[in-house]
Amino acid sequence: VTTPGPCPTGAPWQAPAKFLQKFCFSSYGFIMVVLNFNTRRNSYSVRDVRVHLRHVRNLLRSLDLAGRSLSYLSLLTRAHPGNYGMKARSDNMEKDSVSRSPPFYILPGCKERRLIPLQPIRDDWKPLQCLRVLNISSWNPPPGNRKLHGDLMYISILTMEERELSITCCTRGFYLNQSTAFNFNPKPAGPKILCHSLVELLSQLSPSFRKNFVALQKRRVYQHPYECIRAPVQVCTWVAPAGGHSLDCVTAEETRLGLMATLTFVQIRGWNEELQRSRELPRASLQERRRRDTRIFRINSDFVAAAAQGAASMMEGNVMPLNPGEPPHLHVFVWNNLFFSQGFDMSDHYAPVGGDAAAHAAAMCDLRGVQAYASVDTEGLHTLGTAVVDYRGVRVTAQTVVPGLLEKNLEQIVYGSNDNGKTVFTHPRFLELLDESSKSLRIQPHRVLDHSGSPVELRSAISTVGIFGSDGRPYILDLLRTFPPDLNFLLSAEAQQEVPAACRSFGFPRRHRHGLASLRSQLVEAFVQHRYELFAKMASDDLGHQFATEKPEEPQRPAGDNKQKRRNIIWKACENVGSVSDSRFDIRFNPDVCFPGVRFPSECLPDVQRQRRLLWDAAAFLLSNQIPALRDCLDHTAVPMDGATLTSAIHQRGVNVRYLGAMLKELDKMEERERLSHVQRISISEVITRSAKHIFRTYMKDVEPAAFSAAVSHFLNCLLSSSSAPVPDSCSDELPSRHKSRRRRTQSDRANVPTSSLWAKLTSDDLWIRIKTEAEDYYHYTFKSIEEEIEKHNLQKISLLREMSIKTGIQLQLREYVFECRHKPAFSEDDVVNMFPVVKHLKPTSTDAAGLVQQAQLAAQQGFLRAGVDLLGRALTLFSSVCGILHEDVSMCLRLLGRLRYTLGENDDALVLQEKAVLISERIQGTDHPQTVQDYTHLALYFFAGGRLSTSLQLLYRARYLILLVIGEDHPQIALLDSMLGLVLHALMENELSLKFLQNALTLTSKYHGAKSLKHAHSHHVLTIVYESKGEFHLALQHEKEAYIIYKNQLGESSDSTKESSEYLQRLTDQGVILQRAIRHFGAKPVLFFWQLPSHPVILQQLNLTCGITFIPPR
Repeated sequence: VTTPGPCPTGAPWQAPAKFLQKFCFSSYGFIMVVLNFNTRRNSYSVRDVRVHLRHVRNLLRSLDLAGRSLSYLSLLTRAHPGNYGMKARSDNMEKDSVSRSPPFYILPGCKERRLIPLQPIRDDWKPLQCLRVLNISSWNPPPGNRKLHGDLMYISILTMEERELSITCCTRGFYLNQSTAFNFNPKPAGPKILCHSLVELLSQLSPSFRKNFVALQKRRVYQHPYECIRAPVQVCTWVAPAGGHSLDCVTAEETRLGLMATLTFVQIRGWNEELQRSRELPRASLQERRRRDTRIFRINSDFVAAAAQGAASMMEGNVMPLNPGEPPHLHVFVWNNLFFSQGFDMSDHYAPVGGDAAAHAAAMCDLRGVQAYASVDTEGLHTLGTAVVDYRGVRVTAQTVVPGLLEKNLEQIVYGSNDNGKTVFTHPRFLELLDESSKSLRIQPHRVLDHSGSPVELRSAISTVGIFGSDGRPYILDLLRTFPPDLNFLLSAEAQQEVPAACRSFGFPRRHRHGLASLRSQLVEAFVQHRYELFAKMASDDLGHQFATEKPEEPQRPAGDNKQKRRNIIWKACENVGSVSDSRFDIRFNPDVCFPGVRFPSECLPDVQRQRRLLWDAAAFLLSNQIPALRDCLDHTAVPMDGATLTSAIHQRGVNVRYLGAMLKELDKMEERERLSHVQRISISEVITRSAKHIFRTYMKDVEPAAFSAAVSHFLNCLLSSSSAPVPDSCSDELPSRHKSRRRRTQSDRANVPTSSLWAKLTSDDLWIRIKTEAEDYYHYTFKSIEEEIEKHNLQKISLLREMSIKTGIQLQLREYVFECRHKPAFSEDDVVNMFPVVKHLKPTSTDAAGLVQQAQLAAQQGFLRAGVDLLGRALTLFSSVCGILHEDVSMCLRLLGRLRYTLGENDDALVLQEKAVLISERIQGTDHPQTVQDYTHLALYFFAGGRLSTSLQLLYRARYLILLVIGEDHPQIALLDSMLGLVLHALMENELSLKFLQNALTLTSKYHGAKSLKHAHSHHVLTIVYESKGEFHLALQHEKEAYIIYKNQLGESSDSTKESSEYLQRLTDQGVILQRAIRHFGAKPVLFFWQLPSHPVILQQLNLTCGITFIPPR
C-alpha cells in the first residue's frame, strides 16, 4: 500500500492495526471494501535512513522561527484554524473578547512610534523542545561484521530526561543498543524494541518526547497551510526579537552538513546544464509551456538560494579564491559550480567608463540585460543564470559556469568585443539568433570597424560577447549595455550643440560617475508608443489633406501615382519620427553611438548622427513627458509609501532613480505640490538613505571581521542619533594580547584597537557632510542640514532607519530606540543582530497566466465579471503550478479574484481569497510592506461585510500602525484608513473615538484630494452620519451643507448624489426643529430621545464608497 505523501513520522508508510482489518476508499464515484489485507514494510538503506532523519529533523523544527518568513494574520483574525476565512463565531462574542480601543500610539496626533508591536508575541510560536541532542554517533561507520548484521548507521540522542541513548539504524528499523560514549556494544539494550520509525521508538523510550511531539503535531495542524509552506526566497526582517542562544541539536546538525558542502568531494549540481536543458524543453502546447516554466522557476529558485549562500560563504572567508595571489577585492571564486566575482574593476576593464564605480553598476546592468533576453526567450540562444548579492558592503555577482570557459584550449570569443572595441568579432550563427531578439529589444543592426579597419556587422552592443561552450550551445555574456545609453548623464564636449532645449532647461547633460547610465525598457516602450502616435497622426493628416485637395472634376489619376504619393507620405512620416525603415514604422536604437573606442565606417556616419538625435529625443522625452507624468499620483491610483514603492512607481514610467533630484525640482514647480507632498517626502528620504548606503559601502571596506557589529552601530549612531556618537570602548570580544604583561592590560589599551581603525574616526558631522556631497553629486539634490530637512518635510528617523536597514541588509534588535537623547547613543553593539545578503535575481513566471490576467482585467472593465472570474481562476491555477503558492503573481490573482467575488456579492469566497492574499504578502514581501498594508485594508472590508466587526477593526488598527511606522501620519492612505476606522467604530457605537478618526480623515482628504473634491464631500457626509446619531444636529447640518455645495458644483443639481444630499439636509432640518420644540416644551427637564441607528448595510455602503468600490450589474 502506498500513499501520496510521507507519513507524519517520516517513515515508509505503514497501516495501523485497525486499518488493516477493514479499509474503505472511494475512487471515481464508487466504493470498494477491502478486508484483511497485509502490508509489507520496505527495508531501509543508508540513503533511506538519511532521508528519514531529515524528515524527523524537519518535524522537530517545524515551528522554529529561524529561517522562516513571518505572518501575523491569524493572530489578528483569531479564527479557529479549521475554519479559516469563515465566520468562526458570532460578532457578539467578538465584541466581548476584543478591545475596541486602540493603543495610544495609533491614535491621531500621536508622535510616538513604537517598534515592539511590529512583531507581536504569538503563543503558538513558543518553542517545544522534544530532544536535547540528536546527531550522528562517533561510532560510524559500522564495522564490516556489523554491516553483515544489517547495521547501517548509529545515532546518539540525549532526551529531555537527561538520558543518553545510542540508536542503531538497521535495514529493518531502529532499536536501542548498549553502546556508550567510550564503549562500543552494538547488542540490543532493554527494552528490546524494534520500531520501523525513529519517532515511534523515541515515544516509547522518552515520556517527554512523546508528550511534546504530540503537542507539536497539534500546533502544526492548527496552523494555516500557507503558514507552513516554505517560501521560495526567504524574506529577512529588518528587526528581530532578542533571544538567548539555546542548545538546538537540529540546527547544529544542519550547520555541520552545510559546512561539508564547501568541501570539494561533496556532490554538487550542474546549474548551467539544468538551466539550459529546461529552456530547451518543448513549448508548443500549453501543457508543454507549463511544464517548461515550472522547471525554469524551480531551478532559478534553487540557484538564487545557492548564490546567496555562496556569496555569504565567500565574504566570510570559507571559500578558497582561484587567484589567491591577487588583492582581496580582486578575488574570484568557483563554488558549487557557480562563478563569483566582486564589484570591482579587474585589469582596468572598466577604466574608460568609470573604473570601480562602473564595475559596481555593471552587475545590475548585466542582470537587467539577462532579464531582457530571457523575456524575449529566443529559441537556441542561451544566457547564464545570474544573481547579484550585496553583503557586508560588497557587491557579488553569481553566475553559472559556461562549459569549457575556464579551459585554456577552448576558443573564447566568436562575437563581440571584450576589450572596449580594440578587437571585434562576428559570427553568422549569432547574427541569426540575435536578429529576432534585436527586434523585440529595439536594437538597431549596425556595423563597426574591427582592429584591422574592416567593417563588422553586429546585432547587439559591441560589449556583448558571444561564445560557443564545450557543449556546443551558443552563449551571450556581458549584457550590461543592452538598453540605449542615457545621454543626459554622458557629458562630452562634442555633444553640447545637440542638446535639446528640454534637457537644457533641467540642467542636463550632467557628469556622472560612470558611463554605463542607460534608459529603462519602460521608457523605450513609452517613447516608441509616443512616436507611433506622432507617426499615425502625421500620416493620417497628410493623407486626409491629399484627399481633400483632390477635385472631383479632375480626371482619375493612375493607381501608380496614388501609391507613390502614399509611399512619399509614409516615407516623410518615418523620417520625421526617426524610423530606421522608410516604408514602415520601426524605431530602434544603436547602443554603440556614444561608447568610447567604437569606430564606425564612413558611410555609416550620417546614420550615426540620426541615432544620436534619436537618443537625445528619448532623453528629452523622459524629462518633458515622463517626470511630469508623476501628476498621475494625484488620482491616487499609485500611492507610494516607502522607497521600494516609490522606486517601482517611477520605474513603471521609465524614470531612473538617479533622476530623483530632477523630479524633486519638478515637484516644487507644480501647482499641486501640496497634494504631492507625500511623494516629495518619500523622495527626499530615498535620496538620503541611498546616499548613506553608498557611503556605508565604502565605510565597511576598512572594518575588520571582529568589529562588524561595533562599526555598524557606530555608523547608525552617526546617521540618526542625537548624541555625539562615541566610539565603543572596545570590540565586544576584544582580548588582550598574550605578549603584553598582565600589568599593562588596561582598559585604555584595549580601547586603542578599534579607535585606531578608520571607521572609528567617523563623526556625525563628517557623515552628514559626505551625505550632502553624495546627494548633490549623484542625485543633484542639495539641502543644508538634516535637522532642517526633518523639520521641513516631517521625516521620521524610525522610517529612515527602516529604509537604511532594508537597503543594506542590517538586522537590528526589536526594541524601542530613542533618537533624541543627547547623553546616550541610540544604538549599541548588541543591537546589531545580524547582516543578511540582499539578493537581486531574475523573476521567471508564466507568460500564459500573465496573458490571462490581462484578459480578465479587460473583461472586468467591460462589465463581464463572470468571465473575468473564470479567466482569473485559470490564471491562478497556472501561476500556482508554475511558481508555487507563495509568489507575488499568485497573491495578485487572489487579490483581484477576491475583489471580483466581493463585487458579485460572494462575500465568503472573497474573504477566503483575500485571507490567502494577505498571508502570501506577509511571507514573501514582508509584514510591514505597503502591499501587505493595502491587503489588510481590503480584508478588513470583507470581514465587516461578513459581520465580523471587531476583527475588521483589529485589521484596520494593524494597517494604521504599519503606515505610521513606514511613513508617518501625513499620508493619503491614512485618510482612507481613518475614514474606514470611523465607520467601523460608529457601527460598534464608539462615536467619540469614531469622530477622532473621521476629523483627521477630513483634514487629510482636504489636503491630498482637494477641498472641492468628491472625496472631501464624502468625508463631510460620513461625519454628518455620526453627528446625527449623537443628536448634534447643528454640526451635522454644517457638514452636510458642505457636502451638498461640493456635489452641486462638481456634479450639478440633477445628480443623484446632489439630490440625496439635499433630501438629507431637509430631514436633518426637520429633526432639528422637532428637537428644539421638545426642549422648549419640557423646559429644564431632561429629555430622552431615541434615534434610529444606521444599519449594517448603510455603513457597508459608505465603506464601499470610501474604498472606491462600485457595484455594477454583471453581464
